[in-house]
Amino acid sequence: MGGQDKGKGLMVPHDLTTKLTALVVDDDKLARMIHQRMLNKVGVKNHAVENGKEAVDIHCSGQNFDLILMDKDMPIMNGFEATKKLRSMGVRSMIVGVSSSSKEEEIHEFIGAGLDDYQVKPLTFDVLSSILDKINSSKSIKRNGCKNR
Repeated sequence: MGGQDKGKGLMVPHDLTTKLTALVVDDDKLARMIHQRMLNKVGVKNHAVENGKEAVDIHCSGQNFDLILMDKDMPIMNGFEATKKLRSMGVRSMIVGVSSSSKEEEIHEFIGAGLDDYQVKPLTFDVLSSILDKINSSKSIKRNGCKNR
């Protein structure tokens, strides 16, 4: 009964995020855990993988996500390569590059691979809320039949 009031103080309305799914792609275990905890706290169902190849493989198996948090520097397949591959496969999820890199050239190259956004890690709740708001706005526009604007 009283369990429905549980995340009442959070910025993101619970009913909007419960339908969202996210994939956390990061070789750093601590960064994965931080981002997964944040997503769990706002009610976003999520899954995590350790490198870009695993992100590509999970999409090849038929899974889709509303949001992909993509680290840039990973072994096997980095975030740049994975983002390009996912976009070439037709993946239309919001892909947010998340990295500790601040070199402008690297950031522009990463964005050029097909990112929708780039953020310095670890994310904050304010940044995550802003990203989720963009996804929810985009979904409501599509539901209203205005996606071809």
